[in-house]
Amino acid sequence: MSTTVGAEQAAGDPPPPSKKRRRRRWLSWTVVTLLALWAVVRIGGLEQGSFLTQLVTATPYGAGLAALTALLSLARRNRPAALAAALVCAAMVTVLVPRAISAEQPAANGAPLRVLTVNLFGRGDAKTVVDLVRRYDVEVFSALELTYAEAERLDAAGLKQLLPYRVLQPEFGATGSGIYAKHPVTELTGLFTPIGHNMPAAGLTLPGGGKVEFVAVHPNPPLGRMEKEWNAALRALPSASPSTVRVLAGDFNASLDHRAFRDLLERGYVDAAEQVGKGLTPTWPNFRPIPPIISIDHVLADRRVSVRRVEVVDVPRTDHRGVFAELRLP
Repeated sequence: MSTTVGAEQAAGDPPPPSKKRRRRRWLSWTVVTLLALWAVVRIGGLEQGSFLTQLVTATPYGAGLAALTALLSLARRNRPAALAAALVCAAMVTVLVPRAISAEQPAANGAPLRVLTVNLFGRGDAKTVVDLVRRYDVEVFSALELTYAEAERLDAAGLKQLLPYRVLQPEFGATGSGIYAKHPVTELTGLFTPIGHNMPAAGLTLPGGGKVEFVAVHPNPPLGRMEKEWNAALRALPSASPSTVRVLAGDFNASLDHRAFRDLLERGYVDAAEQVGKGLTPTWPNFRPIPPIISIDHVLADRRVSVRRVEVVDVPRTDHRGVFAELRLP
């Protein structure tokens, strides 16, 4: 009798999980744990070293991976892991959502300033660049990875007639940069100490006598040992000034997920794309068929400036997309 009852109880117990199921649960929790650490690093601004600095650039995809992990865990009836992954996804989304929502702009009623920045990769299609300058009536153009040959191609395509004033520091390789302007410019030599590529600075005199200080930005990427130099380069960039309006435009090799970039914004700037809800639009790499995946090209403006419009544009033969921003000065 007792043997029969014991057999019945044993038959009613749920079967022990199979090795395959245990392996899936272990894998789910491993992924959730790594994603949680990723979220902590991003939200806390704790990235140190080259790997984590590059990892946080992909935070939008981390949020997507967390959502996928939650769905897969739920489908496999691992509800605790699904809940944990959903919470990680929510944490990442909280830092991403503001970039997709237009922010209220200051009541700036001064002169307009139309800015274009393109990393030319030393070979960007000159005709396309000139067409963009003409189409958007660009007043100042930040040209990165500007070679001597590329500068000649741009002028031959008509840039000299559209933007005759310039402060150029071209090179034979990727370190060259330049500022092209529609209005008179004066080179600024003591504004800051560039680290990495050439980063010319200029004072731009607008019609009516208004002035803007402009910097073409291009630090080295945070790869390997250059990560410390990249941090130093972003720290070296000039802060916003109460006595003048400053605009920084270029390839920052940084996204809004980098603490160093957010620290720069805290020094008196706004990211133009984020202000109009386009902060998640990727700009690199712009190869075909590989689509752009991260946003590292920016126009930063003094917080007193109103951002009216931002367009992310394609330029053939370069691995970056360009950024156009229409600003209104205070």
